[in-house]
Amino acid sequence: MNATAMTDRRAELDDLSTRFVGAFNRQNLDDIMSYFADDAVYEDPYGKKHETLDDIRAQFDVVVNGKLGKISFEAEDRFIDPVAGKVMDSWVLRMWIGDEAKEERTMRGLDLLHWDGDRLVRKITYKQD
Repeated sequence: MNATAMTDRRAELDDLSTRFVGAFNRQNLDDIMSYFADDAVYEDPYGKKHETLDDIRAQFDVVVNGKLGKISFEAEDRFIDPVAGKVMDSWVLRMWIGDEAKEERTMRGLDLLHWDGDRLVRKITYKQD
């Protein structure tokens, strides 16, 4: 991959990853799922692999269906390997819970996103305890 192609791919991966996280922040499950390839795998923070789109959808439904309240993923650092199609995102998840969203909780984590073209083929999530 030449320097121009690497720069273009880096920008494309950055944009894809930003839009993917934005779908979580909008709490839009259909938008989230639109990024996944048919054979995608999601590995959750507990090491369990979810290998069907229905299973992946069920896992993310818990995050965006409102039971955690209003959520917002705030980016910290992003590293992009344009040759491998990989993005490493560290983040803070803020959740406003309860009546009138009075209680705020936070969680830190890291996602490894593996892209094939514009499709997410693997997402591995780690959370800080």
